[in-house]
Amino acid sequence: MVTRRLRSSTVVLGGMGLLALTITSCGSEPDKRCADRTTQKTLPSSECRSGGGSGGGGGRGSYYYGGDTSDGKVQGGSFDKSAVDRGGFGCSKSGGG
Repeated sequence: MVTRRLRSSTVVLGGMGLLALTITSCGSEPDKRCADRTTQKTLPSSECRSGGGSGGGGGRGSYYYGGDTSDGKVQGGSFDKSAVDRGGFGCSKSGGG
């Protein structure tokens, strides 16, 4: 009986771990930082308008998603959020914005 209980606990704990992974993967957003589209230099967040899609509309900066910064410049990500959106296990990539 001890063996059966141990197996049952392992299944429950494994299932809870998988559920936690699914929830956190679906809910995570890529990192974003404000950057100049031409020079790719990082800028203060005040230079980017919130919700400013791919073209901008105010300030000289746009949000850069994912990637890293090196020597004050962004790299390895994209100005297009959908290009770096994390899907995660169990998430569907249906339209949305």
